[in-house]
Amino acid sequence: MKQPVIAQIAQQLAPGGIETMVLDLQSGADNPEQVHIISLEGTEASLKENWPRLQNIPRLHALNKQPGIQMSTIHQLADLLRSLKVDVVHTHHVGPMLYGGLAAKLAGCGHVHTEHDAWHLANLKRRILVGTFFHLLRPTVIADARLVSQSIQRYIPMFSTEVIMNGISTERFQPGDQSQARHYLGLPTDVPIIGCAARLTPVKSHDILLSAFARLPGHTHLALAGGGELETTLREQAASLGISDRVHFLGVVQNMPLFFQAIDVFCLASQREGLPLSPLEAQSCGRNVVLTDVGGCSEATAPDYGLLVPAGDIDSLSTALQRQLNEGCTDSARLSARTFVKEHGDMKRMIAQYQRFYRHSIGQQGTSGEGCDA
Repeated sequence: MKQPVIAQIAQQLAPGGIETMVLDLQSGADNPEQVHIISLEGTEASLKENWPRLQNIPRLHALNKQPGIQMSTIHQLADLLRSLKVDVVHTHHVGPMLYGGLAAKLAGCGHVHTEHDAWHLANLKRRILVGTFFHLLRPTVIADARLVSQSIQRYIPMFSTEVIMNGISTERFQPGDQSQARHYLGLPTDVPIIGCAARLTPVKSHDILLSAFARLPGHTHLALAGGGELETTLREQAASLGISDRVHFLGVVQNMPLFFQAIDVFCLASQREGLPLSPLEAQSCGRNVVLTDVGGCSEATAPDYGLLVPAGDIDSLSTALQRQLNEGCTDSARLSARTFVKEHGDMKRMIAQYQRFYRHSIGQQGTSGEGCDA
């Protein structure tokens, strides 16, 4: 059987963990020329303007879907799948599952869907919606963490799932020269720095992180990588706490390995997560982490050195950050963190596992792997 042609479908390509994973599933494939990336929303020009990393991404397609249910988008997507001779669509989140799943049926493609978190299934309406899509579209459902799989099985018990842990490129994310990285990012070179890489949105709880950080010694700094609608609010909070001179808003950082190499401790204070990529990237660069114990964060943490705290607990977060700073990141800790990621969160392992399900999905459709039905 030839290498299947895959279409990775996301709602809108913008800097974030899921979107980064979509790009990695293309770049890390054995044959990247066989992988297309489709954004339901936005135009190719607008997506590239908002995320410069997309400038060099090949086989990128944008459907410019408008808000609300757009039935025409399903037919537009099905036509695109046929023209690209796609064998399998791989959807991420509920919107792409609906549009991609229906278009896949029209075009005769296989369908693999990754569920990146399961907190939303606690909502009855959302649970009914997702369960209906699962049973109507019959995708091969992959959970990115054991906890996500368990939640799906609890809320949608008649539907089985597989687990493939998210992976990152351990070749791209590796230890490097800290002073050089700080110089590149314009960060001070002689102070301990805590780092967070996440969109500036409510679910990431940067306000909790700022409050916890404000309790740390005055020589400690905080670097925030990412943009979002809360930037002005968070800047105002930092000013009210008297820590503006120690908080660095870096915006969208294009060279993320340098960001992780520049910091001393990585922190993610989220209210909700699936299995986040940023802690894997940080640990692959040899950094210890402090994460809230939500979603699959425990599965993304090196057990011997990473620390987990309850979400929303400012006291626990501040104490854990201080502990990591006090203990420092020893050579053994750096090695353990990186080894953990190489063994459990490597991108090559993730892609190999997905390839197996892509081929299985083609078999479920009864196709010969020669592309979608025209």
